[in-house]
Parts: sequence; structure tokens; C-alpha cells
Amino acid sequence: MADGVSGAVGRRVRELRSGLAISQEELAERAGLHRNYVGSVERGERDVGVGAIARIAGALGLTLAEFFAPFRSKRLRK
Repeated sequence: MADGVSGAVGRRVRELRSGLAISQEELAERAGLHRNYVGSVERGERDVGVGAIARIAGALGLTLAEFFAPFRSKRLRK
């Protein structure tokens, strides 16, 4: 998994998805994204736009604020 912002976002997506016990494919379907895209996000291989993060967060039952809440006190390096 990559470091920096992309890696941190990917780890957050994986953590939340795993907590709901759903597959990458299920998350992708809920978010209206391709399953390969979700996998590459989780691996930190993509710089994900806010729109895609909003779709993923919504598919996980979260607002953007809830998705990003753990990052408030952390400094992320690229």
C-alpha cells in the first residue's frame, strides 16, 4: 500500500469496507464505480477526486465529514 494521502485514503476505505463485511465489488456497485477502481483506491495507486470519495463515502453510509474525521489531527505527506 502506498504512503501519503493516496495511501491514507485507501487504508480508510479498506478499513470501513471491511468493517461492513462487504467486498470491493459490492462497494463498487453501491458507489457506481468499477471494482478495479475501488481496488486501486484501496491500494493507494490513485489520486482520488473528491467526487469519487463522496460516492464511496455515501456507499459506506458516511458523509464526507465523517469519512475525513480521522484525518483532522494528522499531517499527511505526499
